[in-house]
Amino acid sequence: MNNLPLLDDLKLFCTVARKRSFVATANELGFSPAYVSKRIALLEKNLNVQLLYRTTRQVSVTEEGESVYEWSQRIIEDVEQMAASVASASRLPKGTLRVATSPGFGLKRLAPALSQLVSRYSELHVQIELLDRPVDLIAEGFDLDIRIGGSVEANLIVKRIARNHRVLCASPDYLARFGIPENLAQLRHHRCLIIRERDQTFGIWRLEGPNGTETVRVNYPMSCNNGAIVHQWALDGHGIVLRSLWDVRESIASGSLVHLLPVYYQEADITAVYPIRLTQSAKIRVCVEFLEQQLAKQPISG
Repeated sequence: MNNLPLLDDLKLFCTVARKRSFVATANELGFSPAYVSKRIALLEKNLNVQLLYRTTRQVSVTEEGESVYEWSQRIIEDVEQMAASVASASRLPKGTLRVATSPGFGLKRLAPALSQLVSRYSELHVQIELLDRPVDLIAEGFDLDIRIGGSVEANLIVKRIARNHRVLCASPDYLARFGIPENLAQLRHHRCLIIRERDQTFGIWRLEGPNGTETVRVNYPMSCNNGAIVHQWALDGHGIVLRSLWDVRESIASGSLVHLLPVYYQEADITAVYPIRLTQSAKIRVCVEFLEQQLAKQPISG
């Protein structure tokens, strides 16, 4: 019984298994690669099994390691649920909260809000990752994903924290050179700027309008997976963009961008998504409520 693995070592192993790298794990957790390697070696010794295949470039999980990974995830989840249940009684968020979101929203809206949240709760530690791809919360070890639009998997909880929609807009310079589209079909003949975000179908825009949902395939001389870049291209006069109102509202208000075909829009509410197991988590509840309050102070839509 004295050789039972430590919970911290199981957590470390799970991170290495996800990252497939000692270096990446060390960078994320603030350890040295040598320390990570040492702890994994001790875990293997305690369990009397090889968990990882090691090469000069990366590590991979052995068959026995996959079994240990699955058990470790369940053990860690049970311990976290126990801690969450205790913390829930006092309503004080504690521990590490791993949050994922898209780069633009994370930089402009989420990061400032989380800064205030951590200032308020000294025992809460936040890790935020800005990702322009879909996230598997459970497989990647995230507690919370702040999404803009998109579908939600059946095993997750979703809570809307702010209303939002995407609108069509372009710069006055572009419209002076290429004209103003009078209907959705005319977008096919315009230069459109495409961003491939988490829930976006590349090159196809689906919008709600007077006749319900309509779809248009657009031409795109320029595309990118970063919304800030596409926003700047629109300001530079390169074409029409379909962007969230929270992102382009100030540009429209200043006249730098013109809102086009205002009867059309694309639903893209801001939602907090988290695993069912964290339903009673104090850190999730407090964070989601706080974000809802902060976004209400600076309305996104309307």
